[in-house]
Amino acid sequence: MGFKFEDLRVWKLSIDLSTEVNTLIKTFPSEEKFILATQIQRAADSVALNIAEGSTGQSNAEFKKFLGYSIRSGIEVVSCLYLGQKRKIISDSDFKKLYNSYEELIIKLQALKNSI
Repeated sequence: MGFKFEDLRVWKLSIDLSTEVNTLIKTFPSEEKFILATQIQRAADSVALNIAEGSTGQSNAEFKKFLGYSIRSGIEVVSCLYLGQKRKIISDSDFKKLYNSYEELIIKLQALKNSI
C-alpha cells in the first residue's frame, strides 16, 4: 500500500463502518433518502476522508487537526443514529451495534491524536 493512511487501523475501521452505514440507509423510507440518509452517510464518509487527508504529507499538528475533524464527524454519525432511532427508522439493535462501533472508533481516534 502506497499511502500512510492505508496502514492505519482507524482508517480501515472507518471504511468498514461507512459501509455499514451505507447498508443501513438503504432501508430508510423514501422521505428520508435526501434528509437523514445523506447526512449520516456524509458524516460517516468524512471520518475516513479526514483521516486520509490529514495523514498524507502533513505536519503532526495538521494531522492532529484532521483527526479532530474525524472525531467530530464520528460524533455527528452518533447524533444521526439518535435521530433515526427517535424517528423509528433505525432499530434498537442497529442503533446499539453502530453506536458501540462508533464509540470504539472515536476512542481509538482520540488515542491516536493524543499519541502524536
